[in-house]
Amino acid sequence: MQIMEIYRSVQGESSFAGIPCIFVRLTGCNLRCRWCDSEYTFSGGKKMSVEEIEDEVARLAPDGLVEITGGEPMLQERELVPLMETLLAHGYTLLLETSGERPLENVPQAVHKIVDVKCPGSGEGGTFRMNNMETLTPKDEIKFVIADRADYEFARDFTRQHALESKVGSVIFSPAFRKDPSPQRDASNCQLDPRQLTDWILEEKLNVRLGLQIHKFIWEPATKGV
Repeated sequence: MQIMEIYRSVQGESSFAGIPCIFVRLTGCNLRCRWCDSEYTFSGGKKMSVEEIEDEVARLAPDGLVEITGGEPMLQERELVPLMETLLAHGYTLLLETSGERPLENVPQAVHKIVDVKCPGSGEGGTFRMNNMETLTPKDEIKFVIADRADYEFARDFTRQHALESKVGSVIFSPAFRKDPSPQRDASNCQLDPRQLTDWILEEKLNVRLGLQIHKFIWEPATKGV
């Protein structure tokens, strides 16, 4: 597998936010979101076998939470599925961060899928594979990264149209971060003010979770490997 980095930090997003986590970041992505904060993953990294990855994860933590992320991890599905099965067999709680543009039916059921459905403002709207709706379970999460009111309305309508609140464990509305953030560890680096997003959620009585990338408030927002 082509691996960009493996490191230990705290989970910055989702319902697992704040929990210590091992991140296995795969190289490569077939989307080019305007607000992408991980363009460095598009190429590079190094080849690692499933056994080498497992050994490095175990070195960092013998148990606990692991997230597979990217890039787009499902571009390496052939090798990734056996890796996920191995980590699950060793007792890890496993998260998969994916755009849902690739098929998800082969992802082991025990994996917590965090699916980032792209809003129009990303420049990649409409890339979510609708057949993947059938793979979602109450332990999975849908995330929308929101840059403006149009993105918010898309996320709101998609959530209602597909009854996401009853299909998955969490629906997350997360304000997009700027690609060129200042060193300030505050909301000034968000493209959309989290207070404005919160107001919209409350005004329309949506039963969704406000998601803030807490690692960008702990460390300087442009810091990698955290």
